[in-house]
Amino acid sequence: FFLPSFILETKSFNDELKRANFNPFFQKEKIVICSYQFAKSKDVYIRQIDWDLVVIDEAHRLRNVYKTTNKIAKAIKEALAHAPKILLTATPLQNSLLELYGLVSIIDEYSFGDLKSFKTQFARLANDSDFNELKRRLEPICKRTLRRQVLEYIKYTNRTCIVQEFTPQEDEQKLYDLVSEYLQRPNLYALPPGQRTLMTLILRKLLASSTYAISGTLQGLADKLEGTLQKQETQTLPFEEMIAQDYDNYDDEKDEWLEDDEEAEEKEERVYNPAEIAEIRQEIEALKQFKALAKSIRVNSKGEVLFTALARAFEKLQELGANKKAIIFTESTRTQEYLKNILEARGYKDQIVLFNGSNNDPKSNQIYQAWIKKHQGTDRVTGSKTADKRAALVDHFRDTATIMIATEAAAEGINLQFCSLIVNYDLPWNPQRIEQRIGRCHRYGQQFDVVVVNFLNKANAAEQRVYQLLDEKFQLFDGVFGASDEVLGTIESGIDFE
Repeated sequence: FFLPSFILETKSFNDELKRANFNPFFQKEKIVICSYQFAKSKDVYIRQIDWDLVVIDEAHRLRNVYKTTNKIAKAIKEALAHAPKILLTATPLQNSLLELYGLVSIIDEYSFGDLKSFKTQFARLANDSDFNELKRRLEPICKRTLRRQVLEYIKYTNRTCIVQEFTPQEDEQKLYDLVSEYLQRPNLYALPPGQRTLMTLILRKLLASSTYAISGTLQGLADKLEGTLQKQETQTLPFEEMIAQDYDNYDDEKDEWLEDDEEAEEKEERVYNPAEIAEIRQEIEALKQFKALAKSIRVNSKGEVLFTALARAFEKLQELGANKKAIIFTESTRTQEYLKNILEARGYKDQIVLFNGSNNDPKSNQIYQAWIKKHQGTDRVTGSKTADKRAALVDHFRDTATIMIATEAAAEGINLQFCSLIVNYDLPWNPQRIEQRIGRCHRYGQQFDVVVVNFLNKANAAEQRVYQLLDEKFQLFDGVFGASDEVLGTIESGIDFE
């Protein structure tokens, strides 16, 4: 739209300071664009600007602002308290009505009173009058447009959802049972006591993702405990960094699941008695055994089923005349690497592109350098390495690659209308994350019906239960916000795209 804009990140911020602009957020007649993390780190500068308007995109990221643990949302809310704001999101409600309270409080602190009175009035929505009162109170603040309301102007294609069930092999099931049993022990030394729920959740997700995803984490936990026993500095990463390396969406999960009353790990070095030291040694031994079992499993049944799903899906895309493209979502960077290796070994060599939080693998850097060279001197190049690298990877997927293997980093902010096949290799535990993923492809400009394949482990009780809850949770959106298109699909044994 020919609106001059300027991306602020560490490099461009420091360049502005060198030019004697002592508040780089002040840009004469330019729209300033920055990330949430950057805004939080520079909140002091932001609050000094007399903004005409602040647009908060993907505003659901601030939904937990009412929790004391939510530092990013709190910092942004306070820095922008004086500014007129518009919050944009396709998925305003994710897990709880309290998130509505959080988002509304960013616009108007007094609209619903305090958290306690909101909970008293709306936490249960016991009858129609409570429900209608909530809708009435939201009316002046929230404007929502559903796809079906714009069908007169925009042709949206349909979406078809299929569940691809699979049954793990005996050794995979054994690993699942052993780690599950371990996570249910009353006393675990490897997990920070204040974050046990969060860490258990992430370990369960890594376990459901692939044996490759969990094996490195198990080794990391064993190393951490050995370091504790040695009572000296080891070369191991701090616990949170180690988990974040394996699990690309760690910060968002922490935001969502860490409760206010859960405290961070004790900073003081704990002194263990002989009985506890013996227990720690046993725990190290158990973790090493689990890791050895995980390492010994060469073939994941889930990975094998992926080939069946892709072959049939691509056949169907060919019939429809759609591009032979698929985006596969996983929650683990290790699983991402595993999928790349097995796909390249079996017919997809040089057809894979990865997309994650860092995008720092050799192939991504090579794609980025070639893209910069190609677009040098044009306005395609923004000067922000992060933004340009994302654009380069999307262009490479569109023009060259057949499959993009992505973590949650690709669930927001990129447009993939040229792709109409989405594979949820790992099913998120939050219904709106699924909606966000599908929204990359099922959007304005998509020419074909979109097919979504959701993987489900028939022998994993946690996954079955999550699927059931996700199915129920989608009913949540019928009420306050109007129906979300069906995204989970009917369970089918085997996969029939016809």
